[in-house]
Amino acid sequence: MSAAENAPTAGEYIGHHLTHLQNQKMSGVVDFSVFNVDSLIWSIVLGVVGCFLLWRAAKAATSGAPGRFQAAVEILVEMVDTQAKGIIHNADSRKLVSPLALTVFVWVFLMNSMDFLPVDLFHGIFALTGLDHTIHYFRVVPTADLSSTLGLSVSVLLICVYYNIKIKGLGGWFHELTTAPFGAHPILWPFNFIFQMIEFVAKTVSHGMRLFGNMYAGELIFMLIALMGGAAAASLSGVLLPVGHIIAGSIWAIFHILIVALQAFIFMMLTLVYIGQAHDAH
Repeated sequence: MSAAENAPTAGEYIGHHLTHLQNQKMSGVVDFSVFNVDSLIWSIVLGVVGCFLLWRAAKAATSGAPGRFQAAVEILVEMVDTQAKGIIHNADSRKLVSPLALTVFVWVFLMNSMDFLPVDLFHGIFALTGLDHTIHYFRVVPTADLSSTLGLSVSVLLICVYYNIKIKGLGGWFHELTTAPFGAHPILWPFNFIFQMIEFVAKTVSHGMRLFGNMYAGELIFMLIALMGGAAAASLSGVLLPVGHIIAGSIWAIFHILIVALQAFIFMMLTLVYIGQAHDAH
C-alpha cells in the first residue's frame, strides 16, 4: 500500500490536530475528572515564563538609560497602569489589579503566540523520537481550548465577587443584587436577582468565548493553509497552488500577529472593566 493511500484525509488531518491529549478517554457523559493535559502543561509553562520575564525586567531595572528589554516592559507597564487608572479609581485596589492586568496580558499573549509554531512541529518531533506511539494527540495553543479560556474568565468572576464584597460589604452587595436594575420594591427583588445572575453568567461566558473563538478560528485557518501546502506538494501540474500557499500563509501569519496582541489586550481590558464595575454602586 502506497504512502498516499495511508495519508489521512483533510477531515481526518484537521480532526487529529484539534483533539487534545487527555488524562483519560472521554466518555459519553460529562466527566469532570477528564483534563486536557496539553493545555494544562502549556498554560503552566507559559505562565512561569511570563512571570520570569517580568521578574527579570524588574530585577534588571536601572535609573539610567534603559536597555531595549527594559524599555519595552516599561512601556507595557505604563500602558496597563494608564488603562487601570482610567477604569478603577480606587488607588488601593489598583495596587493588586494593575499587576494582575499586566500578568493577564503577558500570559494570554504568550499563550496566543503558540499559534505561530508550525502545525506539525511537535507531531514531527514525536515521530522522530518514537513518542508518536504514546502521544497521538497534542495541541499547543491553550487559548484555543474552551476549558482554558472559561477557566480564566471564571477566575475574573471570582475576583469581581471578592471586590463586590470588599467594597460594598456583604449586605451592601446583596442589597444591590435585589434592588437593581428595576427598583427596591420587594415584589421586584426576585426579578432583579435573576437579571443580576444572568448578567454575571453572560459576562463570564462571553469573556471566555470571545478569546476562544478567535484563537480557535486562527488555528483552524493555519491548518487549512497547511493542507493547501500539502496539496501543492502532491501536485505535479499545479503551479499556482504552491505560490498561493506561500502568499496565503505569509499574509495570515502577519495578520495573526495583530490578532494575538489584540485578543490579549481585549481580554485584559475586559478584566479591568468587570473589576471596575464591581467597584461601582447602583
